[in-house]
Amino acid sequence: MITVKQVETKAELAAFIDFPHTLFEGDKNYVPELHIAQRDVLTPGKHPFHDHSSIQCFLAYEDGKIKGRIAAILNNNHNKFIDKKDGFFGFLDLYNDDEVAEKLISEAKKWLISKGLNTMIGPVNPTTNDPSGLLIDGFDSPAVAMMTYNKPYYLDLLTANGFTKKFDLLAYDLPTKTVDKRTLQLKEALGKRFADRNIVVRNINLKDFANEVQKILSVYNSAWKANTGFVPRTDDEFKYLAKDLKMILDKDFCLLAEKEGKVIGFALAIPDINQIQIKIKRGRLLPFGIFKLLIGLKKINYVRVIALGVNEEYRKAGIEAYFYSEIIQKAIDKKVTGGEASWILENNEMMNKGLLNLKATAYKRYRIFEKKI
Repeated sequence: MITVKQVETKAELAAFIDFPHTLFEGDKNYVPELHIAQRDVLTPGKHPFHDHSSIQCFLAYEDGKIKGRIAAILNNNHNKFIDKKDGFFGFLDLYNDDEVAEKLISEAKKWLISKGLNTMIGPVNPTTNDPSGLLIDGFDSPAVAMMTYNKPYYLDLLTANGFTKKFDLLAYDLPTKTVDKRTLQLKEALGKRFADRNIVVRNINLKDFANEVQKILSVYNSAWKANTGFVPRTDDEFKYLAKDLKMILDKDFCLLAEKEGKVIGFALAIPDINQIQIKIKRGRLLPFGIFKLLIGLKKINYVRVIALGVNEEYRKAGIEAYFYSEIIQKAIDKKVTGGEASWILENNEMMNKGLLNLKATAYKRYRIFEKKI
């Protein structure tokens, strides 16, 4: 018999975080999340998400053994931003069992209804600004940094429980050997055009990191505001993410576009830290995982273009093309084999067309689902 219990104790939260390690044991493409990072995201007082919203985790058991997990998520900032009463779910992992799926979803649904919500959207972990989407195509390789991974049968279990597609997200592979080099040749001409318009593209100044982050946040919340599913990050949420990313940041892959001193666009590619995390057993940095992390950083040969945005009034100035050409050139110079651009909304015609022009391949597809409750 399957029973579902709310996660209430530290021991239960640890079990919630660790369950995927058991579920995916032997899967060569599974990358364990860092335990400390997952714990903080799910713990009030540890992560700024909890300053305005809440998460309730659930575990499914059978004969004392964990069979699945799910989190029900109330995102007050999302609902305030779009004036709706949406509920969310995330951190979904389970065995291929109809009863486990039905009971987990049912308990998450009850919790969301108790908060006055009328839809169930996900998976998001815990927001669309974080690892999001169910992988539905592209199971033949590990996920890159801050992207999700799951078993193919998750799709059938969600569909059987009444979930339908809300929108899809694409991940593009850009090998440096085959990327269209014409973009690199445009860089000089674009640079001259920028000079005529008083636009400057530069690397982030790590010595003035706090101020740089604040400038980037204003662009982030402006450039992405019209995207489906977008919710502005709070200052604290953005600073929290920036603090984590700074540990692995390469300034050559973080670019800011300025006009007369005001930041109007930015691009960020990060090393694919998953190349190291895949070797860190059960996501524990201690006692030996930290050494693998520090030593492995120098061996990473792939990046993820995690963000690339320009304020709307400057989107036809060629800044996006310049960003990509600069990142590609730096990748070639540093002997990086390629990168993933993700995630890209399937209806973002400008970004999708631009990536296809670079000879990038849409090699993974993720889906956000929804259900009325």
